[in-house]
Amino acid sequence: MKLHVLPAGPIQTNSYLLTDPQRGEAVLIDAPGGIWEGIKPILAEEKCRLTELWLTHGHWDHTQGAAEVVRQTGARVRAHRADRPLYETPKVMSAFLGPGIKLEPVYPDVWVEQGDSFEALGDRFEVRFVPGHCPGNVLFFQPSATAAYVGDALFAGSVGRTDLPGGDAEQLAQSIRRQIYTLPDETIVYPGHGPATTVGDEKRGNPYVRP
Repeated sequence: MKLHVLPAGPIQTNSYLLTDPQRGEAVLIDAPGGIWEGIKPILAEEKCRLTELWLTHGHWDHTQGAAEVVRQTGARVRAHRADRPLYETPKVMSAFLGPGIKLEPVYPDVWVEQGDSFEALGDRFEVRFVPGHCPGNVLFFQPSATAAYVGDALFAGSVGRTDLPGGDAEQLAQSIRRQIYTLPDETIVYPGHGPATTVGDEKRGNPYVRP
Protein backbone atom coordinates (compact mmCIF):
# COMPACT_ATOMS: atom_id res chain seq x y z
CA MET A 1 0.00 0.00 0.00
CA LYS A 2 1.24 3.48 -0.89
CA LEU A 3 0.38 6.82 0.71
CA HIS A 4 0.25 9.99 -1.40
CA VAL A 5 -0.06 13.28 0.51
CA LEU A 6 -1.73 15.84 -1.74
CA PRO A 7 -2.41 19.37 -0.45
CA ALA A 8 -4.99 21.06 -2.68
CA GLY A 9 -7.64 23.76 -2.83
CA PRO A 10 -7.60 27.45 -1.92
CA ILE A 11 -6.13 26.92 1.55
CA GLN A 12 -4.00 23.85 0.82
CA THR A 13 -6.06 21.25 2.61
CA ASN A 14 -4.39 17.86 2.90
CA SER A 15 -5.91 15.01 0.94
CA TYR A 16 -4.56 11.49 1.39
CA LEU A 17 -4.64 8.91 -1.39
CA LEU A 18 -4.02 5.30 -0.39
CA THR A 19 -3.24 3.05 -3.34
CA ASP A 20 -2.66 -0.68 -3.69
CA PRO A 21 -1.36 -1.37 -7.21
CA GLN A 22 -1.44 -5.12 -6.62
CA ARG A 23 -5.17 -4.98 -5.90
CA GLY A 24 -5.78 -2.22 -8.43
CA GLU A 25 -7.74 -0.21 -5.88
CA ALA A 26 -7.42 3.11 -4.05
CA VAL A 27 -9.08 5.10 -1.27
CA LEU A 28 -9.15 8.90 -0.93
CA ILE A 29 -9.40 10.65 2.43
CA ASP A 30 -10.90 14.14 2.07
CA ALA A 31 -11.47 15.95 -1.21
CA PRO A 32 -10.37 19.60 -1.38
CA GLY A 33 -11.03 21.64 -4.50
CA GLY A 34 -9.25 20.43 -7.62
CA ILE A 35 -8.16 17.15 -6.09
CA TRP A 36 -9.44 15.08 -9.00
CA GLU A 37 -6.78 16.54 -11.29
CA GLY A 38 -4.19 15.67 -8.65
CA ILE A 39 -5.18 12.04 -8.18
CA LYS A 40 -6.14 11.21 -11.77
CA PRO A 41 -2.56 10.72 -13.05
CA ILE A 42 -1.58 8.69 -9.97
CA LEU A 43 -4.52 6.34 -10.43
CA ALA A 44 -3.64 5.94 -14.10
CA GLU A 45 0.06 5.33 -13.47
CA GLU A 46 -0.58 2.79 -10.73
CA LYS A 47 -3.53 1.24 -12.58
CA CYS A 48 -5.84 1.72 -9.61
CA ARG A 49 -9.57 2.36 -9.43
CA LEU A 50 -10.80 4.68 -6.70
CA THR A 51 -13.35 2.64 -4.77
CA GLU A 52 -14.01 4.81 -1.71
CA LEU A 53 -13.91 8.42 -0.51
CA TRP A 54 -13.77 9.00 3.25
CA LEU A 55 -14.61 12.45 4.58
CA THR A 56 -13.28 13.41 8.00
CA HIS A 57 -15.81 16.25 8.35
CA GLY A 58 -18.09 18.53 6.38
CA HIS A 59 -16.23 21.84 6.16
CA TRP A 60 -16.05 23.19 2.62
CA ASP A 61 -12.26 22.96 2.22
CA HIS A 62 -12.44 19.19 2.77
CA THR A 63 -15.44 18.59 0.50
CA GLN A 64 -15.14 21.08 -2.37
CA GLY A 65 -13.85 18.43 -4.76
CA ALA A 66 -15.98 15.53 -3.52
CA ALA A 67 -18.82 15.72 -6.04
CA GLU A 68 -16.35 15.74 -8.95
CA VAL A 69 -14.48 12.74 -7.54
CA VAL A 70 -17.73 10.80 -7.19
CA ARG A 71 -18.83 11.72 -10.73
CA GLN A 72 -15.53 10.58 -12.19
CA THR A 73 -15.11 7.37 -10.20
CA GLY A 74 -18.39 6.27 -8.62
CA ALA A 75 -16.53 5.95 -5.32
CA ARG A 76 -18.56 5.05 -2.24
CA VAL A 77 -18.57 7.90 0.29
CA ARG A 78 -18.23 7.40 4.04
CA ALA A 79 -18.86 10.20 6.55
CA HIS A 80 -20.51 10.95 9.90
CA ARG A 81 -24.20 11.82 10.00
CA ALA A 82 -23.71 14.80 12.35
CA ASP A 83 -22.34 16.76 9.38
CA ARG A 84 -25.11 15.74 6.99
CA PRO A 85 -26.37 19.34 6.49
CA LEU A 86 -22.87 20.44 5.45
CA TYR A 87 -22.52 17.61 2.94
CA GLU A 88 -25.98 17.71 1.41
CA THR A 89 -26.81 21.44 1.67
CA PRO A 90 -23.40 23.17 1.50
CA LYS A 91 -24.98 26.60 0.98
CA VAL A 92 -25.21 26.76 4.78
CA MET A 93 -21.46 27.50 4.68
CA SER A 94 -21.81 30.35 2.16
CA ALA A 95 -21.01 33.04 4.74
CA PHE A 96 -17.57 31.49 5.26
CA LEU A 97 -16.53 31.11 1.62
CA GLY A 98 -14.09 33.30 -0.22
CA PRO A 99 -15.03 34.96 -3.52
CA GLY A 100 -15.47 32.57 -6.41
CA ILE A 101 -15.66 29.41 -4.31
CA LYS A 102 -18.51 27.18 -5.41
CA LEU A 103 -19.74 24.08 -3.64
CA GLU A 104 -21.75 21.10 -4.83
CA PRO A 105 -23.58 18.73 -2.49
CA VAL A 106 -22.20 15.28 -1.85
CA TYR A 107 -24.38 12.44 -0.58
CA PRO A 108 -22.59 9.92 1.65
CA ASP A 109 -23.45 6.27 1.03
CA VAL A 110 -22.35 5.00 4.46
CA TRP A 111 -22.74 6.85 7.76
CA VAL A 112 -19.86 5.87 10.05
CA GLU A 113 -20.03 5.83 13.84
CA GLN A 114 -17.68 5.64 16.80
CA GLY A 115 -16.18 2.15 17.02
CA ASP A 116 -16.92 1.11 13.45
CA SER A 117 -14.37 -1.20 11.85
CA PHE A 118 -14.24 -2.11 8.17
CA GLU A 119 -11.97 -3.56 5.51
CA ALA A 120 -10.41 -1.58 2.66
CA LEU A 121 -7.44 -2.32 0.41
CA GLY A 122 -7.03 -5.63 2.20
CA ASP A 123 -6.50 -3.92 5.56
CA ARG A 124 -8.59 -2.97 8.58
CA PHE A 125 -9.55 0.58 9.50
CA GLU A 126 -11.30 1.89 12.61
CA VAL A 127 -13.44 4.97 13.14
CA ARG A 128 -13.16 7.26 16.13
CA PHE A 129 -15.57 10.16 16.71
CA VAL A 130 -13.69 13.41 17.46
CA PRO A 131 -16.21 16.31 17.49
CA GLY A 132 -15.39 19.80 18.68
CA HIS A 133 -13.94 21.42 15.58
CA CYS A 134 -16.99 20.28 13.62
CA PRO A 135 -19.96 18.25 14.89
CA GLY A 136 -19.20 15.28 12.65
CA ASN A 137 -15.41 15.14 12.71
CA VAL A 138 -14.09 11.58 12.71
CA LEU A 139 -10.67 10.03 12.37
CA PHE A 140 -9.76 6.90 10.43
CA PHE A 141 -7.19 4.74 12.22
CA GLN A 142 -5.13 2.10 10.43
CA PRO A 143 -3.68 -0.17 13.14
CA SER A 144 -1.28 -2.03 10.85
CA ALA A 145 0.43 1.24 9.90
CA THR A 146 -0.17 2.95 13.27
CA ALA A 147 -1.59 5.85 11.26
CA ALA A 148 -4.52 8.14 12.05
CA TYR A 149 -6.14 10.51 9.57
CA VAL A 150 -7.69 13.06 11.90
CA GLY A 151 -9.15 15.87 9.81
CA ASP A 152 -8.95 19.19 11.65
CA ALA A 153 -9.15 17.86 15.20
CA LEU A 154 -5.41 18.01 15.86
CA PHE A 155 -2.40 19.56 14.13
CA ALA A 156 1.32 19.54 14.79
CA GLY A 157 1.55 21.82 17.82
CA SER A 158 -2.01 23.07 17.49
CA VAL A 159 -5.69 22.09 17.38
CA GLY A 160 -8.65 22.82 15.15
CA ARG A 161 -10.45 26.13 15.46
CA THR A 162 -13.71 26.11 17.40
CA ASP A 163 -15.16 29.52 16.49
CA LEU A 164 -17.20 28.26 13.53
CA PRO A 165 -20.84 27.10 13.92
CA GLY A 166 -20.95 23.80 15.77
CA GLY A 167 -17.49 24.26 17.28
CA ASP A 168 -16.91 23.61 20.97
CA ALA A 169 -13.46 24.04 22.55
CA GLU A 170 -14.11 21.87 25.59
CA GLN A 171 -15.63 19.12 23.49
CA LEU A 172 -12.63 19.21 21.17
CA ALA A 173 -10.20 18.92 24.10
CA GLN A 174 -12.16 15.92 25.43
CA SER A 175 -12.16 14.32 21.97
CA ILE A 176 -8.42 14.69 21.64
CA ARG A 177 -7.74 13.26 25.09
CA ARG A 178 -10.17 10.34 24.75
CA GLN A 179 -9.85 9.42 21.10
CA ILE A 180 -6.42 10.57 19.88
CA TYR A 181 -4.17 10.60 22.95
CA THR A 182 -5.31 7.05 23.74
CA LEU A 183 -3.80 5.76 20.50
CA PRO A 184 -0.25 4.36 20.68
CA ASP A 185 2.38 7.08 21.11
CA GLU A 186 4.06 6.03 17.86
CA THR A 187 0.88 6.61 15.86
CA ILE A 188 1.51 8.96 12.95
CA VAL A 189 -1.10 11.71 12.91
CA TYR A 190 -2.03 12.93 9.44
CA PRO A 191 -3.91 16.23 9.87
CA GLY A 192 -6.09 18.24 7.53
CA HIS A 193 -3.47 20.98 7.25
CA GLY A 194 0.27 21.11 7.71
CA PRO A 195 2.83 18.40 8.42
CA ALA A 196 2.33 15.03 10.05
CA THR A 197 3.14 14.53 13.71
CA THR A 198 2.83 11.70 16.25
CA VAL A 199 0.55 11.09 19.19
CA GLY A 200 3.56 10.99 21.50
CA ASP A 201 4.92 14.31 20.30
CA GLU A 202 1.56 16.01 20.78
CA LYS A 203 1.02 14.55 24.24
CA ARG A 204 4.43 15.87 25.24
CA GLY A 205 4.39 19.24 23.57
CA ASN A 206 1.02 20.43 22.30
CA PRO A 207 0.34 23.64 24.26
CA TYR A 208 -3.43 23.56 23.70
CA VAL A 209 -4.41 20.13 25.01
CA ARG A 210 -2.45 18.30 27.69
CA PRO A 211 -3.06 14.57 28.34
